[in-house]
Amino acid sequence: MPPGRPAPASREGTARAEGQAAEAARAARCRATPQASGRWRAARAWPSWCWRQWLRDICEMNGWEHRRSPIIWRELLDRGGKGLLLGGVNDFLEYAQHYYGITSMMLSEEMLDIAEENLQAHVETEKEGEEIRNLTNPLQIWITSLSEGCEQVSMSSPDHLGGKNSASAPICYQLIPLLANGEVFGMTTEISIHLLDTDEFKSVLCGIVMEVEDMAFPLLRGISEHTEIDKAFLQADVIIVLDDILLKREVQSLENYIREVSEICHVYAPLIEKNAKKGVRVISAGKTFVNLKAMMIITYGPSINPENVIAVATSWETAAKAMLARKLNMNAAGVKDVIVWGNITGCNYIDLSHTKLYKCDSAVWGPANFSRPLMNLIYDSKWIHSELLSAQSSLSSRVCYCAGMLSAHAVATVLRYWFHGSPPGEIVSVGILSEGQFCIPEGIVFSMPVRFQNGGWEVVTELEINETTQEALERLSHDVIQEKLVALEKIKEMHPYGRDKITTKKELRQGMETFPAGSV
Repeated sequence: MPPGRPAPASREGTARAEGQAAEAARAARCRATPQASGRWRAARAWPSWCWRQWLRDICEMNGWEHRRSPIIWRELLDRGGKGLLLGGVNDFLEYAQHYYGITSMMLSEEMLDIAEENLQAHVETEKEGEEIRNLTNPLQIWITSLSEGCEQVSMSSPDHLGGKNSASAPICYQLIPLLANGEVFGMTTEISIHLLDTDEFKSVLCGIVMEVEDMAFPLLRGISEHTEIDKAFLQADVIIVLDDILLKREVQSLENYIREVSEICHVYAPLIEKNAKKGVRVISAGKTFVNLKAMMIITYGPSINPENVIAVATSWETAAKAMLARKLNMNAAGVKDVIVWGNITGCNYIDLSHTKLYKCDSAVWGPANFSRPLMNLIYDSKWIHSELLSAQSSLSSRVCYCAGMLSAHAVATVLRYWFHGSPPGEIVSVGILSEGQFCIPEGIVFSMPVRFQNGGWEVVTELEINETTQEALERLSHDVIQEKLVALEKIKEMHPYGRDKITTKKELRQGMETFPAGSV
């Protein structure tokens, strides 16, 4: 035995030793540290069951036997003590006399009564704390993203997520601080962030977790990395799907990439149904196949509420506003109601017919809420009808090859609108499951104008659509339907928008008829 510890003895005195230990602990609780008021504040002590377990474990680990109590007390490190190990009750009282000049004259019965009161107060405090924690459960945010440029791996086993899945992708890295600073979900809402990844990227994720923890966000209850796919999305309130695939058309066809995305969603959707909360909100974002990811999650997860699955188009919307602002030499914040129609990361159409300008430096001025239609201020029809198309191509390139800040800002903005509502009167472009609005075929995820309010969204159906836009919607619908048919392996390759409209409409109708029941 180490110096200062009781000599070994047989196990016959275990009960008596435990009794002595408990009495010493109770006594110590009563005479720990004096408060300024002159009253004594009880120090923490283990419940008897915890003490007995510790006693058994420590003796078994060291091969000790005992008849009376071994070391039973240690100075509290969190109270500034040195962590000295103290002996039985008499030893403890000697230390109390030495440190505080206190000698206990209290009888054992009094000690037992006070110890019982302290224990009851401790139990009630712990219970109250647990109730408070239950009332303030943090939002569970799950993020999954595919590293750009990684080679794809097979989905034949559940251990793979359709690719080298890394939540260390640039979008995710930029997104985490936006989620944790309180501006998205509110300054009183705590969150827990979960990063889904494969084992290959676990060390990278651990580094991100440590870095985020070092930032000490007040509203971030916790952040963790996950590599076990079967446990993905546990108790999720929000799921942000950022999986991206770097398109290399010289390596494989577009159809093969579409099938890979479909396989990823075929893994995610059942797990969302199984593990996430019933009202989970799913956001599809990223730089590739945003509509398709949302569409396949809805298709493969029939119990997921389609209204809770959306695709983010805000990157294209805000970039288009900045493009217009540069043309008009004004602040991009004053450009409102730019609408992105169609396949967000594929064939889309930027509609300026409803765009309004605020605080524009023109011949007519007004108060802060005064606006003018964009089409009344841009008289350069050549720029609108020709250069705008070229600018859109450049815009697409900037969005697809950005460092992640633009896409991260888009996700954070849409989440803030979803939880707190979009600015009154403003239009937001979001990919949602079509129900036939604007003559768009049902059953496809299509970007269209919405407003967020009361924790949900509604389509702005009162907008008047001109003939040019309606023709564009027909063409864009064809593109989205073709992607879905390839993903469901109804067709082997995509067919371009028809050589004649009769053939095109027939293909669209036949395509819709091949969709599985419940997806329309």
